[in-house]
Amino acid sequence: MNDEIFCKNNINMMLKRSQTKVIFPVITLALVKEYLSNQKTIFSNSEIKSAYQRTVNDMIDYLQHDLHIGGKYYDAYPSRNLPKYGVLRMIKSGEYEFMSPYTNNAQLLDQWIPERIQQHISGKLGEIPLLNNRGIRSELSLYNHQFLNFIEENIRQNSTNFEIFSFAVIKVHLEKFSCRLYRDTRTSANDSGVDISTNFGVVYQIKKLKVYSKAVADDIYAELKGNFDRARLSDGNVILIIDDISKDIKSYLINMKVQSITVKEILKLASQFEDMEDREKILRIIYDEFHREYSSNLG
Repeated sequence: MNDEIFCKNNINMMLKRSQTKVIFPVITLALVKEYLSNQKTIFSNSEIKSAYQRTVNDMIDYLQHDLHIGGKYYDAYPSRNLPKYGVLRMIKSGEYEFMSPYTNNAQLLDQWIPERIQQHISGKLGEIPLLNNRGIRSELSLYNHQFLNFIEENIRQNSTNFEIFSFAVIKVHLEKFSCRLYRDTRTSANDSGVDISTNFGVVYQIKKLKVYSKAVADDIYAELKGNFDRARLSDGNVILIIDDISKDIKSYLINMKVQSITVKEILKLASQFEDMEDREKILRIIYDEFHREYSSNLG
């Protein structure tokens, strides 16, 4: 394997393993830029951190948004994480060498890494970053059909979209009845506990799956019993938001006092917002929730 393929394979692996931020590819890019600037190959931990933070800001300018890019820097990154990808080698405590496969391809990587990061984030977030622009939100909200097309095209892309889009639609709908919804922002955590809570005792558990058998329904119910007290379940105050469910299994869960809402029903609800202001509010909530979870907070 030549050095170029080695570097690209490792950066692709970093991206594949990233959850909410692409920190390691950005650190690698920061070291590439430092090398090209002054041929520097030996770095202290503080120098790596400073270069990384500058490069996060460069990437924000490059992408024209700050979602999914950078996060808090930890001292373990150069000593434990980046050596696994052949990026750094520890010389002594707090001092590291930037390795030759990357220096040999620095010019190429300086161009390729930003483009690859952009491709990765676009694949993960789609058009979500555009919702930061009020003009774009207004344009998408102007007509019901284009608003609904946007919701439908994005809600099923991944579990994060599934949760946030569902939350935004239900939140704006229930606000008309003076009800408030609150969302747990940890979509990358394991799928348990409360995803959406309310000020009227009901909780929503979100699961991006299709439920067509009693066995799957029983597994879900067993998990709900572990997450919630018996009174809440017996009072019918736990509602599932799922991708799809068959009619007989829906009835089976209702008999156990568990209601369910499918994506189809979320989309039907979304189609009923007649006011442009409501549609635009849903899009703003979607962006705000993504920003809360994915913004490049370096602190």
